[in-house]
Amino acid sequence: MSKTALPITQRLFSLDVFRGLTMFLLIAEAAGFHGSFVELVSGNKLLEPIAQQLRHHPWNGLRFWDLIQPYFMFIVGVAMPFSLRKRLATQSKKEVNAHIIKRCILLFAFGVLLHCVYIHALVWELWNVLVQLAFTIAIAYSIMSLSHRTQIFICFGILLLTEIVYRAYNPQDPFVMGSNFGSWVDMLLMGKLSGGGWVTINFLPTAVHTIMGVLCGQLLLSGKSIKEKINPLLRWGGILLVLGYGLDITGVTPIIKRIATTSFTLASGGWALLTLGLFYWWIDIKGHNNKWLRIFSVVGTNSIFIYLFAETVGSQWFRDFGLIFTKGILAPMGVDTGLIMVINSLFVLFMFWYITYFLDKKKVYFKI
Repeated sequence: MSKTALPITQRLFSLDVFRGLTMFLLIAEAAGFHGSFVELVSGNKLLEPIAQQLRHHPWNGLRFWDLIQPYFMFIVGVAMPFSLRKRLATQSKKEVNAHIIKRCILLFAFGVLLHCVYIHALVWELWNVLVQLAFTIAIAYSIMSLSHRTQIFICFGILLLTEIVYRAYNPQDPFVMGSNFGSWVDMLLMGKLSGGGWVTINFLPTAVHTIMGVLCGQLLLSGKSIKEKINPLLRWGGILLVLGYGLDITGVTPIIKRIATTSFTLASGGWALLTLGLFYWWIDIKGHNNKWLRIFSVVGTNSIFIYLFAETVGSQWFRDFGLIFTKGILAPMGVDTGLIMVINSLFVLFMFWYITYFLDKKKVYFKI
């Protein structure tokens, strides 16, 4: 079968798995696995470098964990054409526009509220991924009806604008932590800087990830052949990797996730395209849609809910709840405290996962 346009009601299982795996890793962090695992293997020459991949790079460089947020933004973009087509089958364009506006407002509010939960006080901080997502969805949605060529030109325009404003603000050292254009914007918006060099204006280059996702979603929805769908994902993924890492290696623009430099956006976008291409080829084309993949896909069915739950009630209550059993049983047996914390985080992660599994089983989905 040479043409593969999808029916309106059909889901892309590879996208469900990609989304679910990304969310699984996010809730694993909320469960405490990343931190406890890094502490457990600290000093181990073999395992510590692997464990460090579960933490953000301190500044110039790219680790695996630095890809999770771009993946999240990218996946949202891929899903947008599917969601839009389904909504337009039963709703007017005006109703869909109202839904998008409402969704962006809610995501922004949830992102701000999460920082209040983190600090246990009323604060005005805009560094959360949901705040970023609110802006990237708005930008991507506003241009997704344009031609693919125009959307691509807009992406490069956004990246060029990012380069210009950073270099114009601090020509001598445009990407230094705490003294860059993004930090200046944060002082205007919030009157303070984040502890790790994160900046709110990240939503501008990060919008490129969501726009990339939209372009990929539109491609996968089209009636083009399998080859015509896979080849652009692999070709552009490779090109973006070369461009992103090339800018870093040559010293033009360093790869810095915390301020989403153009080199980081291109490199992480390249990895996102290649990952989607791999998932699509392996799962949807080759038919490796085994039931065990639902371990991950169910986590994505209530992605925003489980993220909010894990970051608030889950991390604050479930970790201590789990220790009642893990520490209570294992400590008297002489199990090392570090290992107990890793086991406890896996126990908490299972509880998070089971909530998504239960909700999916009951066909309960929280939408915003």
